[in-house]
Parts: sequence; C-alpha cells; structure tokens
Amino acid sequence: MTATAGFRNGRVRVLIVDDEPALTDVLSVAVEEAGWRACPAPDGRSALEVARGCAPHAVVLDGMLPDLDGLQVLRRLRCENPKLPVLMLTARDALEHWPDGLEAGADDYVTKPFSLEEVVLRLRGLLRRAAADRARTDDSVRVLGDLVLTEETREVHRAGVPVQLTVKEFDLLSLMMGHPRQVLSKTQILDHVWSSSFDGGGNLVEVCISGLRRKIDRGRAPMIHTLRGLGYALRPGENGR
Repeated sequence: MTATAGFRNGRVRVLIVDDEPALTDVLSVAVEEAGWRACPAPDGRSALEVARGCAPHAVVLDGMLPDLDGLQVLRRLRCENPKLPVLMLTARDALEHWPDGLEAGADDYVTKPFSLEEVVLRLRGLLRRAAADRARTDDSVRVLGDLVLTEETREVHRAGVPVQLTVKEFDLLSLMMGHPRQVLSKTQILDHVWSSSFDGGGNLVEVCISGLRRKIDRGRAPMIHTLRGLGYALRPGENGR
C-alpha cells in the first residue's frame, strides 16, 4: 500500500480507530460531511484489518485501546505505509506520553474533549501536506493550495474531494496550474488548450472558465480570478499557501 496509489483510488478514506461507539459515530459523520469516506474500527486489531482493506489516506487514532496500545497500532501502520498521516486522540492526563507518539510516527494530536471542527481542520492540513510531499516525488502531480491535479490519471481533487472535469476543463486547469498566479490571456489559453489552428475561439474560454469555477470554486474560497482586459489567473484560496 503506497501513499501515491491511495490518493489515486478516488475518494479520500479516513480510518477512525476508537473504542467508544458514540465518538466513532460522530467522527464518522464529520469525516463524511467533509467529503471523505469514513472507515471505522473499534480496536487495534480491527484497525489493522480495516487498513489493509481500505488503504486509508489518513488515520484518526485513539491512544487508549482495549486490546493493542495505540502506539503499537501506530507503529504497525507505519511499517506498511511510512508516510501515512496519523492524528492521535489523547486524554489530557496522558499528554506526558505525547513524545512517545511523535517517536512512533504520529503527525499531530488533539486532546479530549475536542471539537469536530478542529479534527477536520487538522486532518485537512495533514492531507494537504501529504499531497505536497507526494507531488515532490511525482512529476505528474501538481499542487496549489488544497487543489491537486494528477496528469497521469487525469484526476483532480480539492480539499481531498474528487472533482469531475471535462477533457477541455482538465486541459485548461492543467495549463493554469503549470503557471500558478500568472495571468493567462484568452489568446494564450486558446493556443494551448484548443491549439492555434482552431478556427474561431468565440466564447470557448469563457464557457470553459465558467465550468471550472462551478466545479472548483463552488462553496470554497475562490481560486480562479478574472482580470478584466488581461485574462485569468489561478491563485490559492484564502486558506491556501
């Protein structure tokens, strides 16, 4: 199970390991509402089995489990996928053990009680960093803020959620991600996406930009910007870098 293969298998999967059914349920709901798929497990041994089956992109792991210790589970998960992002759930009175979690390979932690919003934000950050790390070792992957485009498989994700694009929408987005923050004129876009031999651009660029906006920016911080009389630019959303 490799980090790259996991991201390319469609919807982002989050393994949730906790022996409290009520907590597992609310975490699963929060994960699903974030656009990801929740893969719950009630204990350590089950977590290892579920992980082999679902190939998670990230893990929410309770440090106190009824069978295997949370750190044991963490170390075993790390053996199978050294780069798997892991968010530990830790009781306040167990914070002194947090250095052990770091040594075992945990990426971040939250203390109980916690807000679901905090868990989702921490997970989003871990997933974004994992995507950036993957991009540094994969020339076919481009990352801008929380937007990830994979040339090899022609897949696009924003904040971990798959985005379905038409052929030309993908080609246009690929061009813009290859020139982040730069203003691209309508002529440049026509030349690269439709080729300079295309007879008559009409409103092709405007229509394609409009389609991208509906799919990339809807309900999120806008990334596609129009500069009147100049062209279009792709920039990170307000929460991106």
